[in-house]
Amino acid sequence: MLSLVYVLFLSLSILVNICDAEPLPEARSVLEPQSKPPKTPNVVFIVTDDQDLHLDSLSYMPLLKKYLADQGTTYQKHYSTVSLCCPSRVSLWTGRAAHNTNVTDVSPPYGGYPKFISQGLNQAWLPMWLQQAGISTYYVGKLMNSHGITNYNKPFPAGFTGSEFLLEPYTYQYFNTSWQRSHEAPVKYPGQYTSDLTASKSLAFIDDAAVAKKPFMLTISPIAPHANVVFPNQTGRAGFSEPEPDAKRANLFPNVKVPRSVSFNAKIPSGANWVSRLAQQNETVIDYFDHFYRQRLRSLQNVDEMIESVVNRLEQHGILDNTYIVYTSDNGYHIGQHRMAPGKTCGYEEDVNVPFIVRGPGVPKRLTTDIVSSHTDLAPTFLNFFGVKPRPEFDGTAIPVSERGIREARVSRQEHVNIEFWGTGAPEGTYGFSSLGSIIAAALGNTNNTYKSLRLVGSSYSLYYSVWCSGEHEVYDMTVCQPFLQDVIRTSILILKFPPQTDPHQMNNLYQASLSTSSSSSAPRILGHPLHAVISRLDALLLVLKSCKAISCRLPWKTLHPNGKVNSLQDALNPAYDSFYASQPKVAYSSCEPGYIIIAEGPQDAYAYRLGTNDADWV
Repeated sequence: MLSLVYVLFLSLSILVNICDAEPLPEARSVLEPQSKPPKTPNVVFIVTDDQDLHLDSLSYMPLLKKYLADQGTTYQKHYSTVSLCCPSRVSLWTGRAAHNTNVTDVSPPYGGYPKFISQGLNQAWLPMWLQQAGISTYYVGKLMNSHGITNYNKPFPAGFTGSEFLLEPYTYQYFNTSWQRSHEAPVKYPGQYTSDLTASKSLAFIDDAAVAKKPFMLTISPIAPHANVVFPNQTGRAGFSEPEPDAKRANLFPNVKVPRSVSFNAKIPSGANWVSRLAQQNETVIDYFDHFYRQRLRSLQNVDEMIESVVNRLEQHGILDNTYIVYTSDNGYHIGQHRMAPGKTCGYEEDVNVPFIVRGPGVPKRLTTDIVSSHTDLAPTFLNFFGVKPRPEFDGTAIPVSERGIREARVSRQEHVNIEFWGTGAPEGTYGFSSLGSIIAAALGNTNNTYKSLRLVGSSYSLYYSVWCSGEHEVYDMTVCQPFLQDVIRTSILILKFPPQTDPHQMNNLYQASLSTSSSSSAPRILGHPLHAVISRLDALLLVLKSCKAISCRLPWKTLHPNGKVNSLQDALNPAYDSFYASQPKVAYSSCEPGYIIIAEGPQDAYAYRLGTNDADWV
């Protein structure tokens, strides 16, 4: 009897501390002896369009698992810093946040290829830097929005040894694409499936690169599983329908449905701004969401097969073992979460946490890690692969890919991701605007989607904080309690059941509760601290990140604490800093704008902590 009481006591003690426990070590990798690779490797970078992580699309790609995940490392906390195609891709290629590239939309005047050119970025992006280092560069597929049949040569994208670009307005037509090779004129491919064309053109460039016998980087950018674009005959206005699979995949997955998470078409409204005003969807709309989801999965099957063909072709040329293959998506995607129609643009986890997998020389196999990274880290990472020093203007840092580097990053790497957006939300599909009444709602500004947000993932916390241009705030405690403790408890005589996580689906906005200074035992707390104290730190960190450049983006805590004694939220929560953080200017907007207009962006600079000075001296 005494032993039973002891086991119960031990189990309950573990339970009390579960959410504050150190995280599990990464899943064990399988290391195989490898010969030392040649000094300079190759890189194949595959970037899909609008692919989700949280809707489970990777589970329907068995060849990706076989050739990439099982042969490499999966990064579970990799983020797109802008959940929209063009600004995300420009950040990816430049290593800079969207507020620094000033490319914040998919079309002029605030974004698209013309904005990329006008900002001088055609001479200041990864392909140019690689060529300057003697690396051959190839590209197949979608480059960025507003790169089309009328401006593909005004000017040509710089920095490519060879290229095959999809061109607008046909980029998103699965069976009617227009392609433009290097400096040649565009060619139409009516009736041919876009992903198959992408695959064949990519294999041809691998052949070219192998013959040239120079280190190379090949980017492959299929449009799947992006929505299909349609041009109504009479109006000429473009719209987005569900993706189109080819005939062989048209009937796959007949019974598959969107994962029914807690946030899927929830009974109670959630989110902020226009999201919080959405009505619950009816059965007809939900059936359509499921159909839309199945079409996405079907469209990805050709991408899955392409992965196998790329790996096989590299192996045929004898260069597979010396080639990094990196897989990701420009941004994530939601279908039904928070009652939203299919789309992206939000800061919620479905839209910003994206697939990221790396295989290659020295990369551990079948490893899964939770170290934090983002698309602004990719340009530094690719340069690092080739032994090229990072550029001082980078807002990101190279992502470690060796087992030792990943292990060290668990202690030393940053915990933050800066996420931002300007303009309007863009629901897709047949019922895209049904919840708001009509498409006129967008023109009236009801879907203004401008916000700044912060994703913070530490050893014992996982938080999301956002400030909208409407003045609304969101705070979600997304901390996941460690599942291994359930296994520990199962080994005892008793099996205890308990909630394994807090609010990973971002349904319980804690911001209103933070306005109370109640010390009641029932008042929500994070890391043992009152919400208002935690939020003052989050807001100050976001204030730095929303306007940061270079080192202040990489080391934002050092901007707040130049003495280097604060490097994490846990450090910053020392009560000695309460007054300092309470005195900081707050993140705010003076108006909701369609692009990055600095006069509307509110305070730009945070105070720096100076020990022993008055509040007024924190400047």
